[in-house]
Amino acid sequence: MNSGEPSDHEKHSSLARAEANKNAADDEARRIRRLQLMISMVSSVISQDSSLTVEEASELAAGAKRAALAMFPDKELAYDLLYKPRLQRLLRERFRLH
Repeated sequence: MNSGEPSDHEKHSSLARAEANKNAADDEARRIRRLQLMISMVSSVISQDSSLTVEEASELAAGAKRAALAMFPDKELAYDLLYKPRLQRLLRERFRLH
């Protein structure tokens, strides 16, 4: 009976797994784009809003980290390597911190 070809059940199961993987990848890509846009917006506000205080700018950066970790709970190290230095540099440049 076994002709070496996958059964209909195996084919369906394989297609379902492929669809689930594609959906997961699409969802992650959407979250990454959303995170990049958020970091870009926070960076723009810190750089360009002349009425922003150092406390407000620091809270924006902290809020960005909280939002990033809500989207990617297990990626704090990645955040600390990719985005934290960028925001810290902006804060230092904007408010002449050392």
